[in-house]
Amino acid sequence: MAIFNFYFASCVLLLTLSWRTSTGLPVCTLSEDQCEHCSSLFNSLLLNVKDLLNKNNSAVLCYGISSDRAVVKSKADTVLACAPTQSSGCMMQRNSPFSELECRRNIMKDLAHYAAAFESYINSSLRCPEKEIPLLKPTLGIIQSLRKDCCLMPNGERDSSEEDVAQMWGNDTFNNRQEMCKMMRGFYVRVITINRAMGYISSGEHRM
Repeated sequence: MAIFNFYFASCVLLLTLSWRTSTGLPVCTLSEDQCEHCSSLFNSLLLNVKDLLNKNNSAVLCYGISSDRAVVKSKADTVLACAPTQSSGCMMQRNSPFSELECRRNIMKDLAHYAAAFESYINSSLRCPEKEIPLLKPTLGIIQSLRKDCCLMPNGERDSSEEDVAQMWGNDTFNNRQEMCKMMRGFYVRVITINRAMGYISSGEHRM
């Protein structure tokens, strides 16, 4: 039932994002099938990242890492940009009017950053590439599909360019793994924020 409610809310959101925004910029439209597909992708990303952090998978990705620190390295202001105008659970409050477009811009900036981070990590020095790459490639695939198939930005406006994250990874597999583990935990927190933002937008509270 919870998954159905998430799919429904996400679908409402994606259809809403297909309408003309207050900026007057034309936005692309999503068919019903595309809407269902994108809702499934957002849900899959949340479940996938959570699964990467489970005991078995983290034993591979975070081998030898004792710290449980989480770090968000994306420069997107998603937490602030997508915060509701009034208190909603534990989400941050904002005093300025909520901007749907600005929230979407930052979500896409996040996706661009993490797509580049995962791709560059897969191509960096790894302790056990035959185990690590198969775990991370599905996550990268979901992010790439969201950026390609799910229209969250107005037509003619590109999402944020991928940041140069290749410098995050060096030749030391331990340091790379340590940074990846911190990034992965931070990404999970950010994906939760994104899904809460989607729920807030789909609720229509910001239009009241």
